[in-house]
Amino acid sequence: MKIDLHTHSYYSYDALCSPRKMLKAAQVKGLDGIAITDHDTTKGWDDAIKAAKGLNMLIVLGEEIKTKQGDVLGLFLTKEIKGKGEDAVKVIKEIKEQGGVAIIPHPFHYGQRFKEDLNKCKDLIDGIEVFNARLPFGGADKKALAYAQENNLTMTAGSDAHFYAGVGYAYTIVDGVSNLDEFKKGILAGQTKTKGSKAPLLYAAIPALAKIKNCFIKN
Repeated sequence: MKIDLHTHSYYSYDALCSPRKMLKAAQVKGLDGIAITDHDTTKGWDDAIKAAKGLNMLIVLGEEIKTKQGDVLGLFLTKEIKGKGEDAVKVIKEIKEQGGVAIIPHPFHYGQRFKEDLNKCKDLIDGIEVFNARLPFGGADKKALAYAQENNLTMTAGSDAHFYAGVGYAYTIVDGVSNLDEFKKGILAGQTKTKGSKAPLLYAAIPALAKIKNCFIKN
């Protein structure tokens, strides 16, 4: 099973497309589904669930939470976590308390790195993102991969797409599973594989462009 575990719909302040358009792009690229991980909100969940049913695709309900130390991906959530500006350890514990999966995305990427020493929370998290397709610096991905290998952490990959065309440039694979419960168990058991290539450089600028567009729409 192949799922892009890091995507943003227009329910994020810096993204442009509907959950349906993101799912449709994943379908065209041969994926089984995506995780919807909008910034500090779960407002897109209802649309994503409806779209996934209509397209016969899988949807992982998630959220990317901006903590004091950096971003944390909560996957397989059941309710929104209001953790913006909170301590990362507190947010990770809240994710785990509701049966979710806690992943640190782009931990070493310049400008979006995790500012805390990862060693302080490595025993709490379920894994780290070792390949981010949107951010252009491959060295940061290699550093994340090495850290995951050294610390026996589950490895995930995601496109971090903020626009439908960016979906599917990276994704996470769990072989031999047929549903999301089994996929989740595969992540927790460290049975993942990652696959990805860097998206066109323009896609790294989409969040900045989306912020400008969304600002004009709101005003």
